[in-house]
Amino acid sequence: MLRIRVLAFSILFSIASLSYGQIDKISITAGTDEDKELTAIGNEQDSQKKISMYQEFLQKYASNPMAIAFAGWQLSQAYQSAGDLQKAIEAGDKALALSPRNLDILMSQAMIAQQLKDNAGVFKYSIRGGDAYNSIDKQAKPADVSDEQFQGSNKADKETNRNAYDYFRSAAFNVIASETDAKTRMDYIEKYTPTFPKAFEDQLASYAMMSLSELKDNKRLIAYGEKILATDPENVPALLMMANTYVESPDTAAKAMTYAQKVIVAAKAEAPDADKSRKISAGIAHCVMGRAYINEGKTQPSIVELKSATALLKGEDEQQFALASYFLGWNYAKLNKLADARAALSEAAAIPGAMQSIIQDLLTKVNSAKAAGK
Repeated sequence: MLRIRVLAFSILFSIASLSYGQIDKISITAGTDEDKELTAIGNEQDSQKKISMYQEFLQKYASNPMAIAFAGWQLSQAYQSAGDLQKAIEAGDKALALSPRNLDILMSQAMIAQQLKDNAGVFKYSIRGGDAYNSIDKQAKPADVSDEQFQGSNKADKETNRNAYDYFRSAAFNVIASETDAKTRMDYIEKYTPTFPKAFEDQLASYAMMSLSELKDNKRLIAYGEKILATDPENVPALLMMANTYVESPDTAAKAMTYAQKVIVAAKAEAPDADKSRKISAGIAHCVMGRAYINEGKTQPSIVELKSATALLKGEDEQQFALASYFLGWNYAKLNKLADARAALSEAAAIPGAMQSIIQDLLTKVNSAKAAGK
């Protein structure tokens, strides 16, 4: 079982003169009754007896918040070891109430939440952990401390707790990546980015744009995309999302083509070293171009773009291939080139997915028109 670092009971020191950070540190003086009893409890091998001893300790030393915070955290871990995760999280929350910026307790809580498969809990504790770590740089320097001492203390605190910060950063991102609800995912992203700036930037941008697209919040989607492109003009996911957003309206077809053309240039899909990702990106961009030309009533240029799209997407991305094939078949049907329409639609009609029934309906109409001699 993953366990976080536990300080030896007899040396539970956090010397105030050497640390000025806003993260919480538990300090229990060696040799006190609290220290002796905590040492005895820590040495107990029977898990149920250990739990009872911690519960008695909490009652006995209720007037000592620091001792109670530490004992509550240890009780939480004892419950975790015994497999009672709900009581573990409850005991840990009580400890956090007394020591809310304690990175050890926050990490322990996040790990227990992971075992409970409570993604919301994992995210909550991870954000709190990240914020606590960030507070090291935000504190005011005490008047009786030199700049050198202050900066040295902060640096030491950050180095000591860097692994905890990295854990919180990754744990919170994994929650975002596994979230299926678009609104919840976007809420998480908006809380994540101020706490963990410059972390997983490309992936977060993709998740944010996907979320806003699913929410059909085009205003925010465009604003988010423009923000990304302001600092990274060749960000292909952002360019593609902007292109796909603008192509939905005939009034913004020209804007859609502008973004799609930038993707085609950036992807360099015709290059010998072009990988699958670059080919798919370029294929989607050509499909956007084809759809934009349809919006402008330019059928022949649309066919050229959509043929390029299907060539790039075939064997690489079935769903995008099906989408491009549908619009290509629609163009041919519009020109009454029924054989070409049927050729464009037949393969895509067998691909399961959102486009399948739409493609099959169009193919049926094309086949009926052919049979009728139209």
